Amino acid sequence: MNRTFTPPDIFRMTASRFQKSLFSVLFLSLVILISSCKKKDTTTTTPTSTLPTVTTAGLVINLTSTTAQAAGTVSEQGSSTITEAGICYSATNKTPVITDAKVTGNVTNPTYPIDFTADLTGLTAGTVYYARAFATNSSGTAYGSVITFTTSTGASGFTTTVSTFAGTGTAGSNNGDGIIATFNNPQGVAVDASGKVYVSDSFNNSLRVLTAGGITANFAGNGTLGYQDGNAAEAEFYGPHGLAVDGSGNIYVADLGNNVIRKITPAGVVSTFAGSGVAGFTNATGTAATFNNPSGVAVDAAGNVYVADYGNNAIRKITPAGVVTTLAGFKSGGFVNGTGTAAGFKNPNGVAVDASGNIYVADQGNSAIRKVTADGVVTTVAGGPSQTQLLNFPVALALDKDGNIYVADETGRIIICTTTNVLYVLAGTAGVTGFTNGDGATATFYNPQGIAVDASGNIYVADQNNNAIRKLTVVKK
Repeated sequence: MNRTFTPPDIFRMTASRFQKSLFSVLFLSLVILISSCKKKDTTTTTPTSTLPTVTTAGLVINLTSTTAQAAGTVSEQGSSTITEAGICYSATNKTPVITDAKVTGNVTNPTYPIDFTADLTGLTAGTVYYARAFATNSSGTAYGSVITFTTSTGASGFTTTVSTFAGTGTAGSNNGDGIIATFNNPQGVAVDASGKVYVSDSFNNSLRVLTAGGITANFAGNGTLGYQDGNAAEAEFYGPHGLAVDGSGNIYVADLGNNVIRKITPAGVVSTFAGSGVAGFTNATGTAATFNNPSGVAVDAAGNVYVADYGNNAIRKITPAGVVTTLAGFKSGGFVNGTGTAAGFKNPNGVAVDASGNIYVADQGNSAIRKVTADGVVTTVAGGPSQTQLLNFPVALALDKDGNIYVADETGRIIICTTTNVLYVLAGTAGVTGFTNGDGATATFYNPQGIAVDASGNIYVADQNNNAIRKLTVVKK
């Protein structure tokens, strides 16, 4: 049916269309307005301005009456490129800044962290100095912590003479006088109260003994790779590593390949002190306990044995009754100061213990020397993963009667860390290999692994790849 629109109908329809048109116009206008507002939003985010992150090495190096070396690390550049970094120092300002005396280091390496050293010269003898690392970018200058050192009043440092105590440089197993005796990858060395030197001749799977005159003889092990207790001459070892001698003349051996700690009595009887022979990380008594490539051992005055459990990243303790516990460290490892199993190591390789019962650790993977109290509190004595200019893969250490720490650095240096917290390079050069005797500055080593010091202060080094035992005579200037 056709419908006829009346004027009101037409009016209503026209009004409806008008309303729709008006709504469309308003809606479009709103969209344009919003869009326009968005386009006009010119708000920008100001880049964050941050300073570099810098730390000061905790020790000075090669301190004399007028010179010293200090070191630092820039771990992060901050919001802009580093323009300068180094060490600032003062004898009067306890918090030195870059307007005091300063020495810049080389920070051209674009890869962080950046380690640097600075030679401080023209110092005054017998004076206390304050020093700290700094790094500058466009945001300003950041500083590390302050270290304090005192220059000596006279000549300081050490004079070192290096000689070959035994070994020809060629792998072998010959006994006899030092100039004809041969070794095969010696790894550990220890000295007893009478001055005899014991060597873990790793690739010969045996222990050797040297008299004070350098005459070499077999001590334990038949040379066959294996695991057998009993008479010393018939016993078998598997890549023996670190050694330690107690006050009664018992010798403890980190039998790395067998994952056990062996004990050799003065009568020449070999037994298993702790470890099952299977790699693991179990605290228990005697052969119920497990280790994972134990590398270093030390023994205190009470007969407790401390083990650098390389593969478990831990320091283990064995009582005289053979009870094994974890003194410090956790399986996955790290570089963490703390107490007990909250502290972290990375492939600890050597240990030594002082008269007060403190244990010192060559934390090889962290390029650091760590200290562990009898209660398991761990601190860092020197070095760290970002301070390899101080220490670079320390593998073994020894203490003298005064508490000085001697370090075999795998890159080819023999270092002393004095009780006054100064590092001196006694012999060798980092990254330089060779078989050269003479003064410390020109002497060379090839992958030194073990170190020991006798009552007279003579130092013995198991120079692994030179298949020799080296002797260092050190005189303080």
